[in-house]
This record gives sequence, C-alpha cells and structure tokens, in this order.
Amino acid sequence: MTVERIVRIVAGFFILLSLTLAHVNGTADMTQLSWLWFTAFVGFNLFQSGFTRFCPMDSMLKRFGFKQGCGL
Repeated sequence: MTVERIVRIVAGFFILLSLTLAHVNGTADMTQLSWLWFTAFVGFNLFQSGFTRFCPMDSMLKRFGFKQGCGL
C-alpha cells in the first residue's frame, strides 16, 4: 500500500469520524438533508478510493486532459 492510499484512507476516516461524533454530540443533525451529507460523500469517497483505487475526481480530471503527477 502506498503513502497516497494510506493518506486517503486516514483522511476519509477522520472526516467520517468527525461527522459521526458531531451527530452523536448533537452538534450536527445528520437526519436532515443538509450540506453535511456532501461532506460525508467526500469523506466516503476518500476512504473507499484508498482501498479500491477508484476516485471519481481522478477520472473526471483525466477526462479533461490533466496529467497524472509524479507523486511529489
């Protein structure tokens, strides 16, 4: 597993964890439709892309002609 994949997994996990803790604490109401669901979507995509190597943003950027970086 590469550093980039581990970073995606950890970042996604922390986003989802912070939303969960805020919901349990009563600070964020995830039962209502709100922009917090967009944050959850981004966190989930970061988390899953670390395991599956599939990232929708990567796909879109490649389709628009952006090149893959060298990882620096």
